[in-house]
Amino acid sequence: MSKIKITFPDGATREYESGTTALEIARSISEGLARAIIGVKINGKLAELNRPIEEDAAVEFLKWDDKAGKEAFWHSSAHLLAQAIEHLYPGVKLAIGPPIEAGFYYDIDFGDYSISEKDFPRIEKKMKELASQKAEFQLKKVSKAEALDYYTKKSPNPYKVELIENLEDGEITFCEHSDFSDLCRGGHIRDTGLIKAVKILSTAGAYWRGDENREQLTRIYGISFPKQKMLEEYLQMLEEAKKRDHKKLGKELKLFTFSNKVGAGLPLWLPRGFVVRESLVRFLKREQEAMGYDQVVTPHIGKKELYVTSGHYAKYGKDSFQPIHTPNEGEEYLLKPMNCPHHCEIFRSQQWSYRDLPVRFAEFGTVYRYEQSGELNGLTRVRGFTQDDAHIFCRPDQLKAEFKAVIGLTQKVLKVLGMEEFTAQISLRDKENREKYIGSDENWNKAERAIIEATEELGLPTVTEYGEAAFYGPKLDFMIKDALKRSWQLGTIQVDYNLPERFELEYIGTDNQKHRPVMIHRAPFGSLERFIAVLIEHYAGNFPVWLAPEQVIVLPISDKYADYCQSILNELKNHEIRSTIDLRAEKIGRKIRDAETMKIPYMLIIGEKEVENDSLSVRQHGKGDIGKMSLNEFIERITPELSPAIN
Repeated sequence: MSKIKITFPDGATREYESGTTALEIARSISEGLARAIIGVKINGKLAELNRPIEEDAAVEFLKWDDKAGKEAFWHSSAHLLAQAIEHLYPGVKLAIGPPIEAGFYYDIDFGDYSISEKDFPRIEKKMKELASQKAEFQLKKVSKAEALDYYTKKSPNPYKVELIENLEDGEITFCEHSDFSDLCRGGHIRDTGLIKAVKILSTAGAYWRGDENREQLTRIYGISFPKQKMLEEYLQMLEEAKKRDHKKLGKELKLFTFSNKVGAGLPLWLPRGFVVRESLVRFLKREQEAMGYDQVVTPHIGKKELYVTSGHYAKYGKDSFQPIHTPNEGEEYLLKPMNCPHHCEIFRSQQWSYRDLPVRFAEFGTVYRYEQSGELNGLTRVRGFTQDDAHIFCRPDQLKAEFKAVIGLTQKVLKVLGMEEFTAQISLRDKENREKYIGSDENWNKAERAIIEATEELGLPTVTEYGEAAFYGPKLDFMIKDALKRSWQLGTIQVDYNLPERFELEYIGTDNQKHRPVMIHRAPFGSLERFIAVLIEHYAGNFPVWLAPEQVIVLPISDKYADYCQSILNELKNHEIRSTIDLRAEKIGRKIRDAETMKIPYMLIIGEKEVENDSLSVRQHGKGDIGKMSLNEFIERITPELSPAIN
C-alpha cells in the first residue's frame, strides 16, 4: 500500500498508509487526543473524521474551543434538529440548515402544521433522545441522478431538488446518521453522542433563497453544547445580553432611531448619539494625523464603470442598490458601496515619486449596500454605514513596516476602548476554489507572506482561516471579545496588489521608471454603526466619560438655586465638559433616578448647604455619593477622564 505524508499545524509531518482516516491518525498520536477532538480540517476544509485520506494532506484536529470545531458541532446539530422535526412532524419539507455564529438554524416548510414556543420542549426532548443513540455521521457521495431520484420519489422535496439542479454531477454528497439522510457538503463531528445539551431559541419567517417572492418557510433557531453547564452559562449570558441590547439601550438613551419613511436599515443619529459618534471620529482623526494620514472626502455616488474597473460590481453588484439612471442615455451611477475605488482615483490624479510614498488617504466615508430586509438588525446590519476607511499606497519595500504600523494603531484603538481581548485572524484564499479571487498567484503569495511575516515579527497571536480573504487580497481581521465574551469581527487590514493594477496606479522609482504601488486597506473600527452597537453592549450603555453624551448633570434641589447652578454650568462648559441642568419641578430623588437611567457619569447635587459653602455634592453613576468638593476640585478630578487614554 502506498504511503501519504500528513502535515500538522506546527509543521511536523508523519507518514501513514493511504486510506488512513483522521480519527485513526489522532489515535496513533494518543487515545486522549482521539477522545478530545470533535472534528477535523483537511487541507483547510472541514471534513469527516472517518474520511479516508488517500494523498498528502495538511490535517488540523478541532476541539470545542476552535471556531471551526463549533462550526462542525452546530452543523451536526442542525442535522439532529431536522431529524427530530421529521419524527415529530411527518411529511415536512426541509430546506437548508447551516451553522451560524452562535448555534444553527433550519428552514422548514411545515405545510399544514403550526409551530410555536410551546413546542420547543418537545423538540428538545426528541433531539436529546436521538443524540443518545450515538449515531455516527457518514458522508456518502451520490450521482446527480441518484440525488434527484431520492428527492423526487423516495422523499419528495422541491427545495432539495432545486439545490441539486444547481450542483455539478460528482460533487454531490448526502450525510446519513441513524434513520436520517440529508443533502450536505460535509464537515461533521464524530457522532450524535457528543451533543449533550440543546435549546431551541426562537422561530422566524424566512423566504426561500432570501427571495420575498418565493415560498415563506419557518426558520427554527437552536444552540447546542457538549456539556449542560455550558448551555446554562450561555442562557445566563443571553439574559444579560437582552439588558445590553443596543437597540433597547439606543432608544432608552436617545442615541439613534429608525424611520419607515426614511427607509429600513438607514439609521438616524440623535443629538446624544452624534456626540458618541463624533467623539470616536475625533479620537481616530487625531491618531491618524499623528501617523501622517491625509483626510479626503469622496462623493456618495460614482459611475458604474468605476466599480466595474475595481471588480466590485461583478462581485457585489447584486447586493448593491439598483443603478441610478441619468437623462443621458446609457449613463449609470451607483450609490457608493465602498470607498477604495474613489481613493484609487485620487491617487491617480497626480504624479508620484518613490520619495512621496507612502501616501495615506483617510476618510470617514458613508457607503450603501442593499441588505435583505430580513437580515437588517439595529446598527449591526444596516444599508447605509460609515467606514473609518483609509488606503495606504506604498512601495513594496515599505509594505511590511506600514502593515505593522496599522496593527499598532488598531491595537491602540482597542486598548483605549477596553477591548483588549481579541484574536487576530489571518484570512487567506481558499486552497481549492480560486475562481472567486482576482489577480495573479504571484501577487497573492506576496501579499499573504507580508501579513504572516508582519504578525510573526510583532509576536501577535493569530489563527489562520482559509477562504476568508477579500476577493482582491488577504487580510488580518480582529475578532473582538466583548464584556459577555461574545466574538465580533471589527477592525480589518488588507493587502492588495490587484486594485493598483486594475486602476493602473504608478509612481516613478529610483530608476526613473514607472512602478506599481501596493495598497493597504484598513479600518480599525470597521464601521461606526457596527462599532458603536458593540460599544453600547460592551459597556451596557455606561460609556467612559470621554464618550458619554452628557458627562455631568447639575441637579438643584429647588429652583431657587438655579442661578448658582447656572454659574457652575458655565464654568464646566468653559472647561469643555459636556454638561446640563435639570430644572424640572421634580423632587431630587426623581432627578437622580432619571440621571441614573440616562447613565450620566457625574451628578452635582446643589442645595442650601452647597450654596452657602460654595461647594458641590457629587454622585457618580452606579456608585452613589462620592463626597463634597469645590468646583475646582471636581474639575481637577474629571479632567483626566475627558480624553481617551491607555491605562
